[in-house]
Amino acid sequence: MLGRFERIVDPLRPPEALEPPARLGAFIWHYARQAKWWFIFFFLNGALIAATELLLFAFVGDIVDLLGTAEPATLWQEHGATFLWMVFVVLVLRSAALVAGALLEQQIIVPGFFNLVRWQAHSHVVGQSFTYFQNDFAGRLATKVMQAGQALGDFLINIFQSLWYFVIFAISTFAIFLDLDWRLGVVVGVWIAGYVTIGSILIPRIRRAARRLADMRSVFNGRIVDAYTNIHTVKLFDTTGHEDAFAREGLTWMWQALCSLTRIISTIRFSLVALNGLLLTVSGFLCVWLWQAGVLTVGAVALALGLVLRLNTMSGWMMFSISNIFRDLGTIQDAMETIAKPHGITDRPDAKDLVPRQGRIEFERVSFHYGKETGIIEDLSLTIAPGEKVGLVGRSGAGKSTLVNLLLRLFDLEGGRILIDGTDISTVTQESLRAAIGMVTQDTSLLHRSVRDNISYGAPGADDASILRAAEMAEADGFIRDLVDPRGRQGFDAHVGERGVKLSGGQRQRIAIARVLLKNAPILVLDEATSALDSEVEAAIQKSLGTLMEGKTVIAIAHRLSTIAAMDRLVVMDKGRIVEEGRHEDLLALGGLYASLWARQSGGFLGEDEAENAAQ
Repeated sequence: MLGRFERIVDPLRPPEALEPPARLGAFIWHYARQAKWWFIFFFLNGALIAATELLLFAFVGDIVDLLGTAEPATLWQEHGATFLWMVFVVLVLRSAALVAGALLEQQIIVPGFFNLVRWQAHSHVVGQSFTYFQNDFAGRLATKVMQAGQALGDFLINIFQSLWYFVIFAISTFAIFLDLDWRLGVVVGVWIAGYVTIGSILIPRIRRAARRLADMRSVFNGRIVDAYTNIHTVKLFDTTGHEDAFAREGLTWMWQALCSLTRIISTIRFSLVALNGLLLTVSGFLCVWLWQAGVLTVGAVALALGLVLRLNTMSGWMMFSISNIFRDLGTIQDAMETIAKPHGITDRPDAKDLVPRQGRIEFERVSFHYGKETGIIEDLSLTIAPGEKVGLVGRSGAGKSTLVNLLLRLFDLEGGRILIDGTDISTVTQESLRAAIGMVTQDTSLLHRSVRDNISYGAPGADDASILRAAEMAEADGFIRDLVDPRGRQGFDAHVGERGVKLSGGQRQRIAIARVLLKNAPILVLDEATSALDSEVEAAIQKSLGTLMEGKTVIAIAHRLSTIAAMDRLVVMDKGRIVEEGRHEDLLALGGLYASLWARQSGGFLGEDEAENAAQ
């Protein structure tokens, strides 16, 4: 039965507007409005719970007075209706309100709304530009997304449950005390004023301290996740404890931020101890004195002292709840500043899907400087005919990989345009653009999922036979069959670890090649696709790549020039410009940059005659 309540707020509901606003109130409302009716019910139910709590104390006073004045023999006959009303409030009304509150909070808001915020925040963050992720820790971003759901949900629950309940209870207590005697009303009024003063002075400081703590927590989390993700590098190179010092610095910042927060909380608690002590002492004295003067009945004294004791108990956890409200507010604001950033690269409102027909690629006076004034790519023009195989050659930093990233629209151009079959790529959806391009990179990262999932990632509907065929073409089926992960999953079901750490570089590369083979996109980009392979495996895969490249437009980047020497055309880049073009033999005869690179690379390997001379 409870499962029906858990599905009321769909955590996977798509937002009306993907990008959340960057103003705190609007950011909260952006998510809260999607479950607004349930928060309104929560709000009204909180008022009902507070009202029934007040009635309980009133019943205590009434019972005390009845027991002091009524005849035992005729108690039920004369006051039965009063007792039935009390039973109805306690067993029916109060129980129904508490059950409704539990259902609203634990079965509707916590599982549904909390995760709705996380899902929609993730949906926005994952659509951010490549640069967005380059400039931050993955662990920090993940922390912000998780914190946003928790903090926003807790904030609203505390507002509509704890704070609202306390406000009603405190104001009602003040009204009841005024009705009993104006002097009791003054005591409660002064207590409320003191309580508000403490809160208004100290609690805003909690918000600032909580915001800093949230940021420092995510920084520390980002640092340790960065170390865990790159644990191989840490083990190999961190011989001086640098990584420990780096993490310790992050933990120290988080500890200092936490101490700043806990000092404020302790000050609030000390202040409340003094304020509540005065409330109990003065109220108790007044109640006894007013009873002696005949102003209050015994039942009224019981009611007043009960309410004071309840206020004393509530004030501590309520101040803690208010502190949490402002702490959550600080956390929300900190998360908002990371999450609510506009996407750096967006599809136009009228963007259509790219439908590649032949695979013709045109770079028209392309310029890109990573936001700087000059550098990287300068006024570059290049046309690649349908089905042509082009190799990009040049020193490191010449702009080869940047040019490919611009084709994939991982960055937006700063000048010029890129066309595929005559269509400007800035006018089509990013999803359709990247669906038309298959790419194998030098630094291959796999998802921590099964081998099957990794190979079929670009073609999710592929059947097992197609996946196996792609693995065989990539010379990967042999080692895949022998894989076993720590949970006993074998072969194509085995999980490869985060970023594929359980596999060798060559094994990861072959799975990546199988993924591209299965995707079978009309445009193929190979960025050092065989760099992690040994010569024997590379020779075998080259045959498969030859089959893959048939009928496709190909851009290949390789520092090992022998792997692309047989391309239809070689394009030599230097400092973001094309300086030479032609076939391998023509460029060697030209005696320019390519010939220099070829000679230098060839000179790095001993030929047979040189090897014999070296051995003598």
